[in-house]
Amino acid sequence: MSTGTDVSGGLCMSEYFLSLKGICKRFPGVNALTDVSLDVKNGEIHALCGENGAGKSTFIKILTGVYQSNDGEMLCEGKVVRFNNTKESFSLGITAIYQELSILPNLTVAENIFLGRELRIPGFGLLDYRKMNHLAKTALLELGIDIDVTKTASEYTMGYQQMIEIARALIANVKLIIMDEPTSSLSGREVDVLLKNIHKLKEKGIAVIYISHRLEEVLAIADRITVIRDGCKIGTMERSEADEEKIIRLMVGRTLEEKFPRHQAQKGDIALRVRNLNQRGRLKDISFDLHKGEVIGFAGLVGAGRTELARAIFGADKIDGGIIEIFGKVVKINSPKDAIHHGMAFLTEDRKGQGLILMHDIIVNSTLTGLKKFCKFGYFIDQKMVVAEVDEMMRELQIHPAIPKMTTRLLSGGNQQKVVIAKWLCSKAKIFIFDEPTRGIDVGAKVEVYNLINRLVYEGAAVIVISSELPEVMGISDRILVMNSGKITGEFSCLEVTPEEILKAATGGIKNECKHA
Repeated sequence: MSTGTDVSGGLCMSEYFLSLKGICKRFPGVNALTDVSLDVKNGEIHALCGENGAGKSTFIKILTGVYQSNDGEMLCEGKVVRFNNTKESFSLGITAIYQELSILPNLTVAENIFLGRELRIPGFGLLDYRKMNHLAKTALLELGIDIDVTKTASEYTMGYQQMIEIARALIANVKLIIMDEPTSSLSGREVDVLLKNIHKLKEKGIAVIYISHRLEEVLAIADRITVIRDGCKIGTMERSEADEEKIIRLMVGRTLEEKFPRHQAQKGDIALRVRNLNQRGRLKDISFDLHKGEVIGFAGLVGAGRTELARAIFGADKIDGGIIEIFGKVVKINSPKDAIHHGMAFLTEDRKGQGLILMHDIIVNSTLTGLKKFCKFGYFIDQKMVVAEVDEMMRELQIHPAIPKMTTRLLSGGNQQKVVIAKWLCSKAKIFIFDEPTRGIDVGAKVEVYNLINRLVYEGAAVIVISSELPEVMGISDRILVMNSGKITGEFSCLEVTPEEILKAATGGIKNECKHA
C-alpha cells in the first residue's frame, strides 16, 4: 500500500473518512467505471444505488483492494492511498459484508468473530478461548444480540450470522463497513434488527456504505444517496431531496410507469393439480389447482413451507403422500428429471448454488435442460444450432453483455437470473415455478422479469411465484395462496385482498378454505 502525504499539508481534520476522485476501471472491451467521484463522511450512512451491472460491485472491489483503479485518486482520512490487496484496505479500517456471507459454519461464533485475528495466551502460544469468548459475547451484546458464542455458527439463522459479521468488524475497530444487499435473505424482524444496529454503528462514528435494491430501506436509513448508471456517477442527494420515483428515474434513465406491469392472459385448462400432498414435518395436506395462463403467488413468513412445497412438487425432495396431476394425468415425480420430462421448470431461490454452473459460460448454462433437441444422430451436438438459439434468447431476454462465451459468474445478479430463465425456456417447459425470482436484482431488472412472466402466461404457460415481498406477490399474481407451518391457510383473489388479510393468514390468524379454483 502506498500512502502519500496529508493533502492539507498538516494534521487532517476532514469530515470525510473517504474521498474518491475520478475513479476509472477498465476491463478488456468494457469500461466498468468512468470518472466516478464519491465522498463518505465519518459516521455517515451513505446509500449506493444502481441497476445490476451499473458498476457497484466493481466500485466495492476497488474500495476493498480486490481491484486497482486505472485512473483517479483515493483519499483515506485525508491521505492519498492505493490498495494492492484486501489486507491493505482492512488495515485502514475498511471492510465489506457481502450478500453471500463469509461465515464458516463449522466454527463457533467466537472463532468466526476472531478469524484471522485469534488471541493467544502469552508465553504459551495456545489460543485464548476464554478471552475470545468474552470479547465476542461483549461485541454481540453491544448489538443487542445475546447468543451462545461457543455454539457453531450453523446453529443460527442468517440474521444472526449477519450480526456475527458486524461483531467481527467491531472487534477489528473498523471505520467503514460496506454492506452489499444485507437484507436480501432476512425476515422482516431480522431486517428491523439489522437497521437498528446500523444506526448504532453510526452513533459510534462508523461510516456505512449501504447497497440495496429495496428503496424503502434506503429512504428509511440513508443520510445521503448516490446513484450510478452504466459505470458513471449520476448524482448524490440528501435523503430529504429523494423519493423512490426520483431514485428509480436516475437508476434506469427513465420513469417506470408501473412497478408491476400486468397483461391479462386467457385462463385455460388445469395444468397442475395437487391433492393432499404431505411431507413429514414439513407439509400438511396441500391441495390446489394451477391453470394455463395463470399466475399463482405463494405468500407466507420465513419457514412457512413455500420452498419445501416447490421442491416436493419438482421431485427434489420426496413426499410421503398425495397426488400430482399434470394436464389431467396423474404422474409420479420422484426426481427433477421426472419433473422436467413432464414439462416443469423450477427456478430456485439460490440461483448461484443451484441454478447455474458459475464457471461455465452463458451457452452451456442456457442449454443444460434442452441438449437433446440440438443432437444429431443421437450423439453429436450441432454447435451452430446451439449458438443460434442462445443468440436469440440473449436478444429476447436482453442479457448484457451479449457475449455468449462470457462466464456466468462475471454477470450481474439480474443477468444471471435471465440466464437461469433462458435455461428453462430452452426446455420448452409449460409449468414454471419461480422461487424468489427478483431477490437481489434491481428495479429495472425486476420489471423485465415481470414482463417475462407475463409473456409466459400469455403464451399459455402456468406459473407459480414464491416471494417474500408482499407487494410483489400482490402485484403479479392472479390468485394468492398463503402458507403457515406447512399448510395453506388462505386463498385470495389479487383484486380483492388486502395486505392485512394476507398477513393474518400468514400468521395463522384467519383461515380461508382453499377453493382449488
